[in-house]
Amino acid sequence: MRKANREMSEEWALDIFDKAPYITVSMVDTKDSMPYAVPLSLARIGKDFYFHCALEGKKNDILKVNANVCLIAVTKCKPLVSPNNAFTLEFKSATAFGVVEFLEDRNEKIVGLKAICERFLPHHMHSFEQAIERSLDRTAVYRIRLTQKATGKRKQYGKDGKELEYGKME
Repeated sequence: MRKANREMSEEWALDIFDKAPYITVSMVDTKDSMPYAVPLSLARIGKDFYFHCALEGKKNDILKVNANVCLIAVTKCKPLVSPNNAFTLEFKSATAFGVVEFLEDRNEKIVGLKAICERFLPHHMHSFEQAIERSLDRTAVYRIRLTQKATGKRKQYGKDGKELEYGKME
């Protein structure tokens, strides 16, 4: 990381992933050597991330050939003019690299889907079993296992107008 004073801990980075409304998952389409990125609603259990999608589509085709992905999340973006009159942006971001696994075991798929539902619709878990019965067999569920520790970075100014250094929270 070029500016080490902005680097944050792995725990902090994982928390950013948990708070982001979506996470951009980037992959490489080896068919045409082009990058491909999609914003997805991921949920995390430990250091594993889960997402779901249709059983067919470009994302599925790419992941069958190359399962390596990069995850990016950004929160708290706020453009501002810094104390020294520079146009800048406050932000909190996290990056992680992993390998995607297509889940075939029914119980593993349910674990992933439950995590997603608990994260995004916790007040509707009473409908979870019905949704599983209706759509599990036509839903692809993937797990992303991290291959490196997640990294976090932030640019934030304190009340005194100075950029916060590593480890200082406000």
